[in-house]
Amino acid sequence: MELHTCRGGCHCGRVRFECQSEPQPLVLECDCSICRMSGFLHLIVPAAWFTLLQGAADLREYRFNTGAARHLFCAHCGIKSFYVPRSHPHGYDINVRCLDAGALPNYRLRAFRDAERDAETAALAHLSMAPR
Repeated sequence: MELHTCRGGCHCGRVRFECQSEPQPLVLECDCSICRMSGFLHLIVPAAWFTLLQGAADLREYRFNTGAARHLFCAHCGIKSFYVPRSHPHGYDINVRCLDAGALPNYRLRAFRDAERDAETAALAHLSMAPR
């Protein structure tokens, strides 16, 4: 499979990253409280497909509920452009809205219902695993 390279970052530009994705990846719109309030659109990729280019020292972490998800925010502008999700701890979850303009021209958008978290997560487990 040929992968597509995307770059993005936070609002102030201190945090920058690069990730690989399928050419037309599945992107999720979750209705949980934090995603709904922040407008996060989820692109889940294997950890091997993610590279932090700059800004490690500028990231701050927030954990809530089970404490499993590592929500990472820029300490300067407050933007969460990616994080390590509870549902896919072996991958990264990229906010499509934080990708550079035109970085991901084609994707499939699907709703993720938090009330059905276990079933939804099980159906998407493959997203954080690199194909063999």
